[in-house]
Amino acid sequence: MSGMASYGRGNTALYQGGSASGSKDPTALAAEIGRNIGEISRNVIQLEKLVKQIGTPQDSEQVRDRVHKITHDTNKLAQDINKDMKTLANLPVPENQQRQMKLQKERLTEEFSDTLNKFQTVQRSAAVKEKESISRARAASSGFSEFRDEPKEQFSQQGYSQTAQIMKMENDVDLESLRERESAIKQLESDIMDVNQIFKDLGMLVHQQGEQLDSIEANVENAVVHVEKGGEELKQAVTYQSKARRKNCCTKKIMYRIEQGRNGAFL
Repeated sequence: MSGMASYGRGNTALYQGGSASGSKDPTALAAEIGRNIGEISRNVIQLEKLVKQIGTPQDSEQVRDRVHKITHDTNKLAQDINKDMKTLANLPVPENQQRQMKLQKERLTEEFSDTLNKFQTVQRSAAVKEKESISRARAASSGFSEFRDEPKEQFSQQGYSQTAQIMKMENDVDLESLRERESAIKQLESDIMDVNQIFKDLGMLVHQQGEQLDSIEANVENAVVHVEKGGEELKQAVTYQSKARRKNCCTKKIMYRIEQGRNGAFL
């Protein structure tokens, strides 16, 4: 079975696709997003173990096929999470649940950006190792071709043992397999760019959240200035202001992680 022939297939599908956004229930959608982020994290752990084997004696076609499948499925899952995050941001939330939902959105955004960073790191590592492995194999193939093109008289002079050795080398080097592996790398690089687009979308989403937080903070500051109903109201307004500033710090932290992922998206 070739590398590309098995790309995206397996006995058990890692990810069946689909999204929970059709429910239009913000609480259920947020829970589904959280579960899917956890699934990406588990996939990243698997990928890290598999990628370490590429280019080592433990490397095999099965290992590379597994890396390609998990990477491709995880990429699709990340795209669905991205769509669900956008949907969640625009869903109406009952007034008595708005504070809790804002905190949940921030937590999900931070977890998603952190998980995407880890996923893209292992994607890049897999692509680099695959390229290095193919380069070594092609160099070896070129060397074997030089031996193969030598005159037949030289083979007869050097004896049967060398001819048998060259034949074994040629059998070990499957040029068609190398071409399929190169095609798989192109797909892997395409997946990396897909994740980069998700980072851009997530950055826009966080920016929108930041604007909302700035508006909240401005309103609270205005309330502090005009408080005339005693110390308790003033104390409550200052508390809200402090929380808004903490949220703003959290937003800046998320933006930093997203920028890291975007800057590292190119091999």
